[in-house]
Amino acid sequence: MELDAATLIADGIKYAGAGLACTGMGGAAVGVGHVVGNYLSGALRNPSAAAGQTATMFIGIAFAEALGIFSFLVALLLMFAV
Repeated sequence: MELDAATLIADGIKYAGAGLACTGMGGAAVGVGHVVGNYLSGALRNPSAAAGQTATMFIGIAFAEALGIFSFLVALLLMFAV
């Protein structure tokens, strides 16, 4: 079992790419924070309209989390499939 320099460099680049793909998960966390923060600021300004916007908040959270899951899947593909 001989490890040459090209294999080590390719593995290092593969793991670096997977790490960069994981930054999308941090972006998803920031997106969820913005969605919920804006919902709460609107609910505090107009409490009577807060009930009608709850479904919109959950849809926004779902879209933001879906992007985080997609970036996680890309990272897994880079680590184990490429």
